[in-house]
Amino acid sequence: MIIDIVTLFPEMFEGPLDESIVKRARQQALVDIRLHDLREWTRDKHRKADDEMFGGGAGLVMKPEPLFLCHDELLARAAAHRPQAPMPLVVLTSPQGAKLTQAMARRLAAEVEHLVVVCGHYKGVDERFIEACVDQELSIGDYVLSGGELPAMVLVDALVRLLPGALGNSESADTDSLEDGLLEAPVYTRPAELRGMAVPEILLSGHHARIEAWRAAQRLERTRRKRPDLLEGNSRNEG
Repeated sequence: MIIDIVTLFPEMFEGPLDESIVKRARQQALVDIRLHDLREWTRDKHRKADDEMFGGGAGLVMKPEPLFLCHDELLARAAAHRPQAPMPLVVLTSPQGAKLTQAMARRLAAEVEHLVVVCGHYKGVDERFIEACVDQELSIGDYVLSGGELPAMVLVDALVRLLPGALGNSESADTDSLEDGLLEAPVYTRPAELRGMAVPEILLSGHHARIEAWRAAQRLERTRRKRPDLLEGNSRNEG
């Protein structure tokens, strides 16, 4: 997978992209992540990427010209280097976008070969760029952040860990919370007893069928208790 990230603050990505699973995936060439400073496509001496809103009002808007120029260049590069490949999917991080879910992350990781992530900022992005160039707006939750860099990091991490070979044990991702709409069952490790609290005996029994049945029941109960919204309208998880 190729991921181009367009941002006003590329330095913010230096830590998150160079640690843990994402770092290993980059080292194994499972993903090619490229950072692009949007100011490189500005055309004034101050490298200005924002301006005041038409119609008045508080807040600044990301200018369309640098965004269009950056978009056109990245897509031209993609076409030149991989002429037979599908064109990149262009995603804008925005509080107005569809909420990122595990199902969406699964789909993107499986279906998209090349992703361009544009980090929104300020009061927003000039609507003309969104209408002309953005395939999908994406949000990580119903709250407002200082910019789209953190959502971009979340998206990258969610996708990269799903790429084949990114995890030491691929089954780990298959049993994560939310993979099938339920939360994960309680998990324990050594020691078997600590501060008067013991690990459930069933997990020490070695009876795998009973353990799986216990975990299934725990997942459903935990979801009902902690995230009942996940069960609403999901008939296969009812009962």
